[in-house]
Amino acid sequence: TRPWLGLLREYECYLLQDRGLASITADRNVRSAQRFFADLGVDDLADVRCLSTTVHAGWVHAPNGRIVYAHGVPRSCGTSAEALETVCGITGFLATATGWEAAKMSDLAARMADTLQHRGPDDAGTWVDPAAGIAFGHRRLSILDLSPQGHQPMLSACGRYVLSYNGEIYNFRALRADLEAHGHRFRSESDTEVMLAAFTEWGVVESIPRLNGMFAMTVWDRGARELTLLRDRLGQKPLYYGRVGRALVFGSELSPFHVFPGFTAAIDRDALTLLLRRGCIAAPFSIFENVRKLLPGHYVTFRADDPHREVAQTSYWSLSAVIEQGLADPFPGTEADAVAALDELLRDAAKLCMVSDVPLGAFLSGGTDSSTIVAMMQATNAGRTQTFSIGFGDTGFNEAPHAARVAAHLGTDHTEMYVTERDALDVIPKLPSIHDEPFADASQIPTYLLSKLTRQHVTVALSGDGGDELFGGYGKYRYFDRVRHLARLPKPVRHALAASLRSTGARRLRRIAAVIEDADSPDDIYLRLASIWKRPDELVLGATEPDVLLNCPRDWPRIDQPVRRAMAVDALTYLPDDILVKVDRAAMAVSLETRIPLLDHRVVEFAARLPLRMNYDGRQGKQVLRQVLYRYVPKELVERPKMGFDMPLASWLRGELRGWAEDLLDETRLRQEGYFQPGSIRSKWQEHVAAEHDWSGYLWPVLMFQAWLAVRS
Repeated sequence: TRPWLGLLREYECYLLQDRGLASITADRNVRSAQRFFADLGVDDLADVRCLSTTVHAGWVHAPNGRIVYAHGVPRSCGTSAEALETVCGITGFLATATGWEAAKMSDLAARMADTLQHRGPDDAGTWVDPAAGIAFGHRRLSILDLSPQGHQPMLSACGRYVLSYNGEIYNFRALRADLEAHGHRFRSESDTEVMLAAFTEWGVVESIPRLNGMFAMTVWDRGARELTLLRDRLGQKPLYYGRVGRALVFGSELSPFHVFPGFTAAIDRDALTLLLRRGCIAAPFSIFENVRKLLPGHYVTFRADDPHREVAQTSYWSLSAVIEQGLADPFPGTEADAVAALDELLRDAAKLCMVSDVPLGAFLSGGTDSSTIVAMMQATNAGRTQTFSIGFGDTGFNEAPHAARVAAHLGTDHTEMYVTERDALDVIPKLPSIHDEPFADASQIPTYLLSKLTRQHVTVALSGDGGDELFGGYGKYRYFDRVRHLARLPKPVRHALAASLRSTGARRLRRIAAVIEDADSPDDIYLRLASIWKRPDELVLGATEPDVLLNCPRDWPRIDQPVRRAMAVDALTYLPDDILVKVDRAAMAVSLETRIPLLDHRVVEFAARLPLRMNYDGRQGKQVLRQVLYRYVPKELVERPKMGFDMPLASWLRGELRGWAEDLLDETRLRQEGYFQPGSIRSKWQEHVAAEHDWSGYLWPVLMFQAWLAVRS
């Protein structure tokens, strides 16, 4: 056979029988490849699996005497010489039940991972240890150097640690140099291998503060027989875990849980109140009982001999502590000094995020945040940055002209697409699948459309998310600053004022009335501003709203300045539970990786030290960030009222979506399903349809749950 080796192409499988030769291209799905081998008479699929997940070529002998030779590795399970960074889907389980067979464990892990194929269409792999009851499943979206040395799950050189992770480690080269100074040697350019060496040198938890990146990790310590789950500082990458029978199951999304035998998918009614409160289910809760999200900046460890034991999540980095430390040690320089320092920091953060061997671009709305990121990319990029925006025919929701002007000034290679109302409406049936638990931020629709457009041209996109929370960009901060003083009025006076404002019928005045009526403090006012349904547990049958940070002002960071306190609450709740979930799910649905330079932890820690006046001056936020942008883009090109990714939901629900919504909100249906009190929902729906009031914001979370429930059923 040796003369044939020079002719064999990588990723193809060959059957040698007598003097005949047949060539069959390997399927990217490992299980399909296994079935192919089985069809050839290879009964020992464990051998096939081993062959598919090792670097070297090898032989598999069939019982009938035929020989299958695999040259290289099927791409779905390949290793790569320099797969430095990958965005992936991870899953697996730790089970105490005895009698697991390696082949069955690997098959189950592979099937669980297959539900995450959209997160990692390029590669797949499994690793199991039947004696310990541990199994990892992995899907990979390859970003850098697509040969095989970065294949996951990966075993450390010392043989102690096994790692399966989703994300990017931007400073892995600096870590590698440090580890080489400690005597470590590397066979690849993989950041996964660097992390494993770090675990060997410093320990798993001790290594995490050294990492600059976004990640969700599962690490198996073969010596201690412990499984550790970790999540990045800000919560850019998701990670769920929960108990199913006598097993601990984990995954990047909820879909792998449905594959695991015995998962009951019981809906958590208490968690449903959180969806109504703010349009998303706050960590650590999920829509299902006994399944939890790992909090940002936390880890949790389980032992093989007792994986179902309740274990508390432990913090290794705290945004709340960073904010309080910033108050204690504020930035000492002038505003000009702050602008220069932030400019330098953002350039470096953007440069780190731009390392890629696949096409890379950026979202561009023409607003402060995205324009700043694109400006940084252009400043550090020898070529032209590819930028992307979408536009709408309704000028009230159209940012495309603003983005085009910024792109022209910066000289980017700009692509824009105008989407119709039909394009947007066609996304709505897909939302329950894109978000595997109910999610109700309506900007999920344009975010998906933008991601879909971008993925047609690039594999990686930089985003400007995080600027509003870190630098005080939301208009509601100004609104809050103006009305918070009304909380000091005696309750009878506030009630009378609220009644008077409500009687005017003006939408803005009615909103003020709703905010101040029962608010006894500025914190109460901000909680009501941040809430959709103000008493959600009265709407969900048999539910009690659980304590999370948003609805527990007593746990908010200790900050005397109300606006800065509100910014901190948004960064701790709205950013990880809404904004980052929206971007992750929309982008991953089309296999697009997003990177967020503003959430580099060094930028976050710098922003926490800025005095409030350098962010919010009483009229406008992002003061220092705007001054950085003005170094690259004229002020007149970007100074405009903040638009955001709003959708005309109110008119849609009275028009194109009316039949869809009426069916989901049917009173008989609501009563039969038994999750909601129909009265309040029906009254708001009828008032909305009659154009007596815009209740679209209240109705959307209910509709998203109902649509998700219908698909699930």
